[in-house]
Amino acid sequence: MLELKNISFTYITAAVIEAVSFSVPKGQNIAVIGESGCGKSTLLKLIYGLYDLDAGTISYDGKPILGPKYNLIPGADFIKYLAQDFDLMPYITVEENVGKFLSNIYKDKKQARVQELLEMVEMTEYAQVKAKYLSGGQQQRVALARVLALEPEILLLDEPFSQIDSFRKNALRRNLFQYLKEKQITCIIATHDSTDALSFSDQTIVMQNGKVIAQNSPKELFQNPSNAYIASLFGEVNVLQLSQLTSVAPGADQTVLLYPHQLEVIADGVLEVEVRQSYFKGSHYLVKAVVAQKVIFFDSSTALAAGTKVCLGLRI
Repeated sequence: MLELKNISFTYITAAVIEAVSFSVPKGQNIAVIGESGCGKSTLLKLIYGLYDLDAGTISYDGKPILGPKYNLIPGADFIKYLAQDFDLMPYITVEENVGKFLSNIYKDKKQARVQELLEMVEMTEYAQVKAKYLSGGQQQRVALARVLALEPEILLLDEPFSQIDSFRKNALRRNLFQYLKEKQITCIIATHDSTDALSFSDQTIVMQNGKVIAQNSPKELFQNPSNAYIASLFGEVNVLQLSQLTSVAPGADQTVLLYPHQLEVIADGVLEVEVRQSYFKGSHYLVKAVVAQKVIFFDSSTALAAGTKVCLGLRI
């Protein structure tokens, strides 16, 4: 088990990580989400051992993970870290990059391992192409294969799908996280993509200003966000009073956080809004509207013309 106990880290004078504590059982996938600059990437670097802690401890199976003060070469052997810059060797081929750290003693086994990983990231046809000729998304897929070559116990991924085409990203995510589960590799992924946090993580950690402000199953965080910041990480969110949508008893009014799919146009709705724009989303339209100079988002099966006034209610 990976354990972080009350860790803190300061960069020059600014506190980047403050009193963060959590544990990760072996084989679990943890998504770390939050706005840019909240400390996600720094957290991964601390776990890998690239920085020295100001306070607290990080350990794996009871053994401490220490920073550069204690290690000539920072980073633990049983951990692999994929940064956003990929760190590929530009003048060698894709298969040479993937197999760079594999032993040459058993060349057949090495070749089979490289082939297996290239198939997982769908890069077999580029095996003989030098890395410098690849697109950013292709380089990212090769980098993913390379960090898995020696099969780490812990995998740290910093925005691992950020440059990959959407049509390929979904299949790659399924392949990767299925592989990690089969091999019982613990994974922590720092991401802006709500799909990573909702569909593939066992637990989701929410960070803000260097602190962990929430940790729960992705379903629980999505369905019952404790504040608008958490809800906004999963998409558009509306902050409304319950009385704006339905009749409530005196003194029973409360603030509610609602996603666009939780609102619908109904003839006898209490909340009247004016449409500003409709955005086609494939299966539906996301409609931007205003009420009393406040922006409201809701889903609609059809496009609504700008200036149209409609009444909203809670979707049953």
